[in-house]
Amino acid sequence: MNQVLTTFPTIDEFQRALALVESLGLEIGKIEPPAALSLVAVPALIMTQQSRARFESAARDITFSGWVDYHAASSDMPAGPPPDDEDESGCFRRAMIVVLSPCVADLNKIRLIAHIDGDMAPVLPYLNSVMPQASYTPDTETLTIMDGHRMVALYPRRITIAKADEIVDAWLTLERIRQLVEGTWADREQIAPCFETRRKPPALEIFKRLPGTNCGQCGVATCLALATQAWMGAMSPRLCHPVFDKDVMSTHLKEPLLEICAGMGISGLIQKE
Repeated sequence: MNQVLTTFPTIDEFQRALALVESLGLEIGKIEPPAALSLVAVPALIMTQQSRARFESAARDITFSGWVDYHAASSDMPAGPPPDDEDESGCFRRAMIVVLSPCVADLNKIRLIAHIDGDMAPVLPYLNSVMPQASYTPDTETLTIMDGHRMVALYPRRITIAKADEIVDAWLTLERIRQLVEGTWADREQIAPCFETRRKPPALEIFKRLPGTNCGQCGVATCLALATQAWMGAMSPRLCHPVFDKDVMSTHLKEPLLEICAGMGISGLIQKE
């Protein structure tokens, strides 16, 4: 039977969820992050779809991050003590996963949004200097990088990760980025900040977040054509009717599409809600 997984923004919410699960007598599995990941991870619960339905109907006041299909971890979790979190001046002190969902660019992967305890805005120009392959947009304070096959977007107070393999891979990615941010900030006196807008990720990343219906309602013949025009700054992604019309089936693509466009610095083409 297929199993699903959820995690929580805080350890308190996890503990409340665990108490509820026990009171309902549900059979579950758990993935416990080690101490070395304690600043970016909260335990995850694994259960069947039937148990999920019972849990959700009773968990009216418990905040969980979302649901994805459970896949066994593809990487080992690190051993060692918890990271030092005493420095109040850090840009990325702690992460809280608030959104967990299948990745629209690859349904076999997962996507997450984590809120950050700290402010990464000051470190972004330094990261832009030390990471020449990053896509940096000073106007929107956004830095987009590729971490292997994963696309990571850094904002002042949140981070998004697309195409993580599964929850452990997501935790490991968050910790790598946390260490990168904190290490770059610690070395900032030896780094000249760079405020230049760097190259964009390929138009294919926009295309993966379009419905692929080639309906032509945007004014060009194919979704790939719209993606290319949007990447060049010639058309607004908002012209995609299936994504932005609330009465059709592709509205789940809206947030990931807006996210990738913001990371490419073309958010000015997109009207605010």
